[in-house]
Amino acid sequence: MNSTGRFGDELEARLPLTIGEACLQASLFLEAEGVGEPRSNAELLLMHLLGLERAELLRDLRDPFPQAELESWKQLIARKAAGEPVQYIIGEQWFYGLPYTVTPAVLVPRPETELLVEAVFAAVDRLWPQAQATAGSGADGSVGAGVGGDVPTVVDVGTGSGAIGVTLAALRPLWRVCASDLSPDALAVARSNAARHGAAARMTFVQGDLLGPFAMPRPEQDAAAGQIAGLRIDVLVSNPPYIPAGDIPALQPEVRDHEPRLALDGGDDGLTPYRRMMEQLPQLAALPRIVAFELGLGQADAVAEMLRQYGAWSEVSIIPDYAGIDRHVIAIQS
Repeated sequence: MNSTGRFGDELEARLPLTIGEACLQASLFLEAEGVGEPRSNAELLLMHLLGLERAELLRDLRDPFPQAELESWKQLIARKAAGEPVQYIIGEQWFYGLPYTVTPAVLVPRPETELLVEAVFAAVDRLWPQAQATAGSGADGSVGAGVGGDVPTVVDVGTGSGAIGVTLAALRPLWRVCASDLSPDALAVARSNAARHGAAARMTFVQGDLLGPFAMPRPEQDAAAGQIAGLRIDVLVSNPPYIPAGDIPALQPEVRDHEPRLALDGGDDGLTPYRRMMEQLPQLAALPRIVAFELGLGQADAVAEMLRQYGAWSEVSIIPDYAGIDRHVIAIQS
């Protein structure tokens, strides 16, 4: 009998259970299976199964565990024990205070990426102060529209779940935001999140590789491509694939075996997407005044130097994440 089967037998042997006991048994089992943060994972799965918020779960820990949910509980814990990210199991991850739908077609949004969003907010608000209206304060353009409708056009390249682009659009409703991705399945998830947060009508989504869809149009391009081709980009933000291809087999199983390789593989040294975007910049209608990238471990200096060597921005800064790792680079032409 495998370990998951033993867990099910042990659970049934302890019936009747309280909700708290079901959570504890699952936590102990996940810990024995080598799953990180076993208690947190068990609580998230239990909240999902029972439709409870965390405060409600804590309130109801002494209540009887509903036996009708026992088989579903076993299945959820088995999936987690097998290494599936809890966010895929429950279909959701919170980012910048907003809930985002996630599927195996997209990376799970990470907390450190919130710092990239904060850096973009700060930089854009400095250069376009008239476009600072936040959600609920002028989404119709009545507040903060600025002189002559001067608002930034922001492009989120490799949007995935839409965590970056949708957050920017949801919290700065005067901004024009376009999100792109090579994966049509990822774009479907991003569109659903835009609709979830009331930003769909103010966003444009386009399928394509890096900056390719935004290059100046060529005569042979069709009309549909021309709607995006040549778009003047004021702010370029991207969290592209940055894991060196040779490092992927050594990643945590949750990432290696479940998250999309297309969103992980950054080429031989992880820097291929950044080099390609730098090569594509001259094809744009104009250079972005702000470029903001998320990066992998040990890549910040190399990408910052690419931006400095290009010579188009007066400020190039490196931003560490919560662990002190240099995680983001932002270039600004003020």
